[in-house]
Amino acid sequence: MKNSQVRKNGADLAADTMPVYDLETRVTQEHHHSLKLWLRMLSCTVLIENQIRGRLRSEFGVTLPRFDLMAQLERHPEGLRMGELSKRMMVTGGNVTGITDQLEQEKLVVRVADAKDRRAYSVKLTAAGRRAFKRMAAVHEEWVADVFSGLQADQKNSLFELLSKVKSHVNDVHVTEE
Repeated sequence: MKNSQVRKNGADLAADTMPVYDLETRVTQEHHHSLKLWLRMLSCTVLIENQIRGRLRSEFGVTLPRFDLMAQLERHPEGLRMGELSKRMMVTGGNVTGITDQLEQEKLVVRVADAKDRRAYSVKLTAAGRRAFKRMAAVHEEWVADVFSGLQADQKNSLFELLSKVKSHVNDVHVTEE
């Protein structure tokens, strides 16, 4: 096959760009089908995440973790404790503290004493933070819709249901093994 061509679904196609090299390129025919599926899912996730990261940085000058923290706070106007943010974002407490410090310096979030435990505090979006997140979230949603625009509605529904089964099974196995 020439360098200007790539294989897609068994057919040679002319391409102006080089083939994509990602986590899935290490798969061979001999690998277990489940491994191939795992690497396909991981490759898709990484490709989409990288695209969203780049767009957030170029359009809004914000990182994906900062966007994610603001998204969690937008869903909880009463605020969230740092430990809860860490669990929801699936990152360490140190990461949440660093992101919160940055957002607090920019007056997008504020730390407030927890009414139930004065030793702890919650983080809330400020009015400026809510406005900034609202702008970013609307554009972000368009980007995500664009990423999945190549699928028909029934295909999206099927993929969602299948991934729900995978998620449920993984959670069940994880709970059983603990």
